[in-house]
Amino acid sequence: MSQSELSAAEHPVLKAIYGRRSIREYTEEVPPRELILEIIKAGIWAPSGLNNQPWRFAIVWNRERREKLAELTRYGEIIRRAPVVIAVFLDQKVMYHQIKDHQSAGACLQNMLLAAHALGLGGVWLGEILKNGDRVREVLELPEGLELAAVVALGYPNDRRKRAGRKPLESFILKEIP
Repeated sequence: MSQSELSAAEHPVLKAIYGRRSIREYTEEVPPRELILEIIKAGIWAPSGLNNQPWRFAIVWNRERREKLAELTRYGEIIRRAPVVIAVFLDQKVMYHQIKDHQSAGACLQNMLLAAHALGLGGVWLGEILKNGDRVREVLELPEGLELAAVVALGYPNDRRKRAGRKPLESFILKEIP
């Protein structure tokens, strides 16, 4: 199939990838728990080295607890506006390779964001909060041995800004070896 034959409309996965964007503003409507669990389920289907599935999740619905998390990042306003956040951790007991496990966490997070988009929700991956990973774990009353990978803010989109563009594909290709 040639490049010109590809159409995102005919390929739902491509449509989701090209249509998804980071959403930082939400309506006040709280998404149903079933949708949040489906988003996490999509996350756990990400690839992981040796299929170790090192990710663990804390779902935070409680406004007071979200406020405490918001105080741990300069992007706290996003957490305050989100009706639910998911803290994604790596379980150090099952990790076997630091880089590979972190790559797996990235794949898990991307699956979650694509699933949120597919389900009509908006989300954003927050990483700046990592500087306070131990404090996040303490706020959530979780045991040691969990390494914060990211916090994902989720809700129904109330963000009308245009999607950021991308540089041309050719600008990313270093070399093509026939």
